[in-house]
Amino acid sequence: MKINYATFALLLISLFLIRCSDQSSDLGANWTSYASDKFSSKYSPLDQINQKNVKDLQMKWTWESPDNDLKEQFKFPVSIYQATPIAINGILYVSSSTAIVSAINGSTGQTIWTYDPETYKSNAPAHGAYIHRGVSYWDDGKEGRIIVGTPDARLIALNAKDGSLVQSFGKSGIVDLSQGLSRQFDASHYGISTPPIIANNVIVIGASITDASPQSMRPPGDVRGFDVKTGEQLWVFHTIPQAGEYGNDTWENESWKITGNTNVWTRMSADEELGYVYLPISTPTNDWYGGNRLGDNLFAESLVCLNTRTGERIWHFQMVHHGVWDYDLPAAPNLLNINRDGKSVKAVAQVSKQGFTYVFNRETGEPIWPIEEKPVPQSTAPGERTSPTQPFPTKPAAFDRQGVTKDDIIDFTPELFDEAWASLNEIDKGELFTPPTENGLVYLPGALGGANWHGAAVDPESGVLYIPSMTFPGFFKVIKSDSTKTDANYEWQGFWVSGPQGLPLFKPPYGRITAIDLNTGDHKWQSAMGEGPRNHPLLKDLNLPRLGWNLRGSPLLTKTLLFIGQEGKYWEYVPALVGGAKLSEVQTQEIINFEPKMQVFDKDSGALIHEIELPLNVTAAPMTYMVEGKQYIAFAVGGSIGPAKIIALGLK
Repeated sequence: MKINYATFALLLISLFLIRCSDQSSDLGANWTSYASDKFSSKYSPLDQINQKNVKDLQMKWTWESPDNDLKEQFKFPVSIYQATPIAINGILYVSSSTAIVSAINGSTGQTIWTYDPETYKSNAPAHGAYIHRGVSYWDDGKEGRIIVGTPDARLIALNAKDGSLVQSFGKSGIVDLSQGLSRQFDASHYGISTPPIIANNVIVIGASITDASPQSMRPPGDVRGFDVKTGEQLWVFHTIPQAGEYGNDTWENESWKITGNTNVWTRMSADEELGYVYLPISTPTNDWYGGNRLGDNLFAESLVCLNTRTGERIWHFQMVHHGVWDYDLPAAPNLLNINRDGKSVKAVAQVSKQGFTYVFNRETGEPIWPIEEKPVPQSTAPGERTSPTQPFPTKPAAFDRQGVTKDDIIDFTPELFDEAWASLNEIDKGELFTPPTENGLVYLPGALGGANWHGAAVDPESGVLYIPSMTFPGFFKVIKSDSTKTDANYEWQGFWVSGPQGLPLFKPPYGRITAIDLNTGDHKWQSAMGEGPRNHPLLKDLNLPRLGWNLRGSPLLTKTLLFIGQEGKYWEYVPALVGGAKLSEVQTQEIINFEPKMQVFDKDSGALIHEIELPLNVTAAPMTYMVEGKQYIAFAVGGSIGPAKIIALGLK
């Protein structure tokens, strides 16, 4: 038979292109990590759901958390449901608020298997209510494992196929995380709420530690690495440097011996090619008073880069010296490559509660744009000594309101301005980094941000970062401690001041999304997140644009769209912040705002394209995946505000 080689060559090329097309269609089908990937991008290249058909999205299935049946039986307290599923080959893996792990059919929402660590039978969780944000996945091409930390300080490895304990890991599948730290502690103050990161076959894990009182000797915030196959502890990094370690001299009067916290309670990121893991570290014990821990307090409120295999510190940068604002780094840093002067640079961008985005070369720690130390107001609290300067990035510009002046006060009408300003007349206020006082301080951003644990999303192709944030004030004062209850000289007390006639105290937008081009450091656009109170009786005739809600938002970024799910209330946080005080009806209405919708934006312009009506507010970061040729978007709702569920959306 005579062969036409030209035709044969075209056939081979066609087959190759078809094969490439098939591979491309599989790209992004999985959501392998809590934030999509180890770079924490919260990005998927899937575009079956796009601007043309996003209006056709509808609920495809709903999955009920096993906590719903157990909560009444065991009477355990839960926060809002904060877990984000991961998706591996059409199966979702997710935890409940009490760390019950479930595998779910991604097409139907049917439970495949469940593993219950029975944490609700242990001591109360570290923060008084159960919070858990998900699980991690690892495989070596032969077996898949689900790795989960628990609120009662266990690290557990499960077989991804059936949920059974991996007997070769730790002690019959379990590692006791209360062992191997720098000192002993009360285990009821220590637990895990966030999925660990797994990189270079090492599980890197931090901890959630009680921080709602000034008591010293809280558990240390040590970060540790464990062998993913055996569960063996490989290394420990002391976030509060011990004797002889770098940074120990920044803890005066040997306060390093007794101070705790300084933990990584949020998610980390990793670059496996470099072999580095990036730790966003939180505030030391006694969030708003540091008289018992004088000095800069390394590595508190710092971004620290470690060698993943050894735990060796490669570089660090401290965003807040001697923090007294609870400005812990709340979210995983975003890793990406940016273009600088025609060259590709490996970068890391860290969003913060204080409204700054700090951008570094992730190999060296060198800032991409200068970060300047500037003088800041000093503390007047007894025994306190705050840092004379704090670091201010020259780029990018802040993404939320900073400091409190007359120019920040609500001014829709002269009467509203006068009432709001009068309510703050007897309270101390000032520029960013004004310290708490005995008289009482209002400051912006408050302890809830700015940015918070939902973090930011980044497009790895364009280098644009998308940051949900909120204008939510903090009100705190320094008070003399009760020596029968704590060993700290002074502590903090929260209080609350309502805005005029149920409106916020400050100018909008109260919730916003900011798009920043990290190649240039310039803001690209900013849009309000939520309708906000523009239908308030005093505002409804003013023809105002969207004002946004001062509620946390969670981003999901795809090839063409930006999805934002926004929480509905802060009730579980506010009583603690105001010392357990009962709020008035007006105060409650100011805090509890419901607008149960998924907001969809054009990611290039920030224009609102569509809003998807939902039964409850989104309470955790959404994710997307593809199974059987169909793209889904899944997210958590409920918990303390209703039955905890995972909802999956898909096209008609």
